[in-house]
Formats: sequence, C-alpha cells, structure tokens
Amino acid sequence: MLTTILALVVSAAIDSTTLFIGDQTDLHLRATCEVGEQVQLPMLDEQLIPGIEIVDRTIIDTTTLNDGRIQYNQYLTLTSFEDSLFYIAPLPFITGNDTIWSESLMLNVVQPFEIDSTDIAITDIKGIYRAPIWWWGILRWVLLALAIVGVGFGGYYLINYLQSRMGKKEEEALPTEPMRPAEEVALEKLDAIREQKIWQAGQVKEYHTQLTDVLREYIDRRFEVNSAEQTSDETLRAMRPLLSEKKDIFEQLRKMLTLADLVKFAKWTTTPDENETSLRSAYTFVKETTPIEEVKSEN
Repeated sequence: MLTTILALVVSAAIDSTTLFIGDQTDLHLRATCEVGEQVQLPMLDEQLIPGIEIVDRTIIDTTTLNDGRIQYNQYLTLTSFEDSLFYIAPLPFITGNDTIWSESLMLNVVQPFEIDSTDIAITDIKGIYRAPIWWWGILRWVLLALAIVGVGFGGYYLINYLQSRMGKKEEEALPTEPMRPAEEVALEKLDAIREQKIWQAGQVKEYHTQLTDVLREYIDRRFEVNSAEQTSDETLRAMRPLLSEKKDIFEQLRKMLTLADLVKFAKWTTTPDENETSLRSAYTFVKETTPIEEVKSEN
C-alpha cells in the first residue's frame, strides 16, 4: 500500500489482516526519499486505534538503496482483545511542510476455533487399572529420590552459607565509602554537560549520548532497572508501571529517548530548541523522581 508525492514514497502494511484474539502481528511503516530529505514517521502512543494495542516497536532505522535514496523503516507489534473488524485510517508521514498519508488498512480480529468434543476418541482403559501395582518397589524409589534431593539441597545451602560468611568477613575488613545519592550524582553530571556546551560546537550526537547515559545510570540506581543493558523500548516498558502516577514525566522520558535514538541511529538533525528541551527534561525527570524525605516535627 504505497502513497507517493514527488520523490517521496510511503507505505503501511500489516503482516496478517486476520488475527485471533490475543495473538500478535507486525505493522510495517516505510518511507523512501532523496538524500538530505528528512521524514517523520507516524508518532503513535500505546494504541494504534481504540481496540488495537501497540505492545512493542523497533527503533527507526535507515537504509541506503542501490539508487542512492534513503529508506526509513519501523515495525510496530500489534495485538487486540476485541472480536471485531477494525478500520485503520491513513497514517501521516511528515516531510518539511507537507504531510503524506498512507492508505487505510483493515484488521479482522476473531475468536479462536472451538474444539468439538464429539471428535475426541474415548478409549476404555479399565484393563490398566486391573494391572498389579508393586507398592513397595514404588515407595523405595520415591524415598531414594527424596533422599538424593535432600542431600543436594543441603549441600547447596551449606555452600551458600559458607560463601556468604566469608564474603561478610571480607567486606568488614575493607573500609567502604558511603555512596552518594543517585540524584546528586545525576544532577552534577547534567550541570557538567550544560557547562560543556558541546552541541553548540556541532557535537549533537555526543550531546544526546551523554544525556541518555546519565539518565540510564540514574534509572539503574533509583529504580533498579538495568537500563544501560536495555534498548530504549525495553527501558520504557519497565518504567511505565513505575511512573503510572507521573504520566507527564514518563512522556518526557519517552520523547527524550526517542529523539536520542533518531540522532544516534537515523542521523536526525535536531533544532536548538529540541536540544535545550532534552536537557530540561533530564533535569525535570531526576528532580521529580527524587524521593521526598518526610520531616518529623517534635511536639
């Protein structure tokens, strides 16, 4: 399903137009343009339309074609829990001052087929129940298996206990410095990024990389989410329930990580306002997620 304007071609296609309830399928978003032209793919949140949820998405990647043109690609994983025929309106692709719309799509979500119990063959197994059972032989094997399992668990816990005792002694022997609060370290690093002004010197990719590195380290210490080893989508899925009461803060984090991925992987050209907004969003995220200490007053 292609829509063309001048040298720009856009498309939106679904792997399967018929889907069982709860199953998943991929929606392919694609735009092809000349070198130097930038295209913004449709910006979608948790739902494609009411009734169709977006459970996963890839980052936008770019490919150089044989004729020298640039192709933008993104996959969205869809699911639905409603038995219905859905109409998906055309999706907008933005380039410059123009908006190009893809063709409309249809997705039919149906109930799984029910199993007819009359087709199941029933076999008489009474003869099996009449077979003699050697209870003592079975009991011996059960007791032997329990003894082996008991010895294994006992040895496992004994080794762990000894190792933990040795580890505690080593920790007591080594002096440790108190760890600085995560928000203090993060704000200090953000201050340093602001003072360096590297994006003003043309180092936009390094600027957004440093910003996201500071946030990923802060998220790891503050929320115990290993963001440094995850993609942006994985980090956002882990943070969504933790920020359920701060949806505006979550949305700022999503936009900041998405923009950083576009800069790092899709060679996206940002505006000065976008660069400043990312830094302000980073400050806001750290400050708004810092635990508030309760001050107890004495009567």
